[in-house]
Amino acid sequence: MERRVIVITGPTCSGKTSLSIGLAKKIGSEIISADSRQIYKYLNIGSAKPSHEELAEVKHYLIDCLEPDETYNASRFESDAIKITGDIFSKGKVPIVAGGAGLYIKALVDGIFNSADTDEELRINYLEKKKNLGNEYLYEELKKVDPESASKMLPQNWKRVIRALEVFHLTGKPIWKHQEAYKRDAEYNFIQFGLNWNREALYYRIERRVDKMIEEGLVEETKKILSSGFSKELNSLNTVGYKEIISYLENEITLERAVELIKRNTRRFAKRQMTWFRGDKRINWIDINDERDLYGAEEMIIRNWKRTG
Repeated sequence: MERRVIVITGPTCSGKTSLSIGLAKKIGSEIISADSRQIYKYLNIGSAKPSHEELAEVKHYLIDCLEPDETYNASRFESDAIKITGDIFSKGKVPIVAGGAGLYIKALVDGIFNSADTDEELRINYLEKKKNLGNEYLYEELKKVDPESASKMLPQNWKRVIRALEVFHLTGKPIWKHQEAYKRDAEYNFIQFGLNWNREALYYRIERRVDKMIEEGLVEETKKILSSGFSKELNSLNTVGYKEIISYLENEITLERAVELIKRNTRRFAKRQMTWFRGDKRINWIDINDERDLYGAEEMIIRNWKRTG
C-alpha cells in the first residue's frame, strides 16, 4: 500500500501551524516540524513556536530538541524526518510535515547532496575572508561562480554560502548540479500543499505578529538566551527577530527601529520563501485571503489527499 505524506508549506506567518494541527485532529496525524529554528530550545517567541497547548493537542517532532549552540542542517533533517515518518506510519497514523524551511522540505522530498569532500585549508580561507571582508563579500563570490545557488540564499546564511563555494572549487560544478544528480529511493509519496496569501493580508499578519512577539517578551527572551552564555554569533540567533533585538540590546538601534526592521525583514523573508516554493511545480497552491479561508483549506487538503490515494 502506498504511503502518502502530507506537506504543508508557505511563507512565514501564513497559518501553517494552526492548519496542520486542525488537519491532524481530523485525519489522525502526527506533525513533523520543518522549521530551522523551532528545533532549538529557548527560541520560543522569536521562532513563533507552537504553544504548550497546541503541542499537547497533537504530537509534534523536531521541536525543542537542540541547544542553541548545536549544529543542525538540511542533511540531518532529511535523515531525522525519514526515520520519524516511518515511525508515524508504524502507528497507523498519517505524517504531516509543516514548515517554511524550503531547503529542509526539498531535502525530505528529493534527498540532498552531501557527499562532496571537505577541504579544511579551503574552509579556513573562507572563514578568514568572512571575518575580514564580511558575509557580503563571500556572497558576491558565490554569485560569480554559482548564481543559481546564490539566488536561493541570503548573505547571512554564510555557512551555506561557504559550503556552496567549497563544493564548486572542489568539484568544478555548482552544488545544485550535484543535488540534481542525487536521487534517493522513493519511499513515500509526498503530497505538497502551499498557502498562497494575498500579499497585503499577509503583510498585515506579519506586522501584527511582530507586535505580539514584542508584547509577549521577545526582548526578555533574547536577554535570557544571551545571559545563559550563548554567543550572539550563533547561527541559531542569526535570524530575523533575534538579530535586530540583539542590535537593540547592544545600543546600536532603538527598540522602535528594531521593531521596524523585524517587520521589514520578515516581509522580505516571506517574499524570498515564495520565490523558492514557486520553483516547485508539485506544490498544490491554496489561495488564502483571510482567516476563514484557512478552515476551507483543511477540507481542500483532505479531498486532494484522498483523491491521490
